[in-house]
Amino acid sequence: MRVSPALLGRGFFGRSLEEFKRLSRIAIHQEGLRVPTSAFPLMTFDQPSKIKDCKSFSDADTGGFSKVNLDFVPAKENEPSHAYFHGSISTELPKDQPEIVRSGYAAWRTLDRKFTVFGKSLWDIDPYLYLALRIKSDGRKYFVNVQTESIVPTDLHQHRLYAKHPGEWETVLINWHDFVRTNHGVVVEPQSEMLRQKVRTVGIGLTDRVPGDYHIRIARLWATNGLTEEDREEDRKAGMGLTTGTRSRRLLR
Repeated sequence: MRVSPALLGRGFFGRSLEEFKRLSRIAIHQEGLRVPTSAFPLMTFDQPSKIKDCKSFSDADTGGFSKVNLDFVPAKENEPSHAYFHGSISTELPKDQPEIVRSGYAAWRTLDRKFTVFGKSLWDIDPYLYLALRIKSDGRKYFVNVQTESIVPTDLHQHRLYAKHPGEWETVLINWHDFVRTNHGVVVEPQSEMLRQKVRTVGIGLTDRVPGDYHIRIARLWATNGLTEEDREEDRKAGMGLTTGTRSRRLLR
């Protein structure tokens, strides 16, 4: 029996084939010996099925009243296809659960990548300096969240998602070294470097606890050493700007 392309495109063997191709490209182009010049895609919302590769959640999962949605929006003129993360934040506490004393958050993240014949699939973004995000924000205080194969599974590496042009498409660059290690929203001391060779998931969360509606559009996330001319041209066509994230120990305030 001949394995059809459709079968190879999904499932364990399909993932294994894609991982083999990726590792082969690295070996052929000797990317481990020099600084990569091409981008490393993490998530591109170019088709509806990509939403199924993500998970959204909020305090409603534990009895709260915030609302969360993650929807796919097809491309339009001067606007790329993207994920639309939206809903409303409520700080109301469930009356029948006195152990819950804090509420008011919503978030989404990519799902853990599945196993291949090479083992657990993880992103190795160590050769790259920046995380890039193409977004259109409402200006609220969102955070970018990164999970790695940490010894403490509840650790997150976080950075404020600074949007300088709310209501407009823009590309945000965040230095991977500027992420702050946290646990349940509290900065962990002493800090330790992110395990960039073993990144599990990336996502965006809203924890400002300000009641009301929120919405942010995300076209794609990728690791890079700088924007290519193709990226800049795409920005110009869509009327996007460029924002560079900066480190601050006040990031979680």
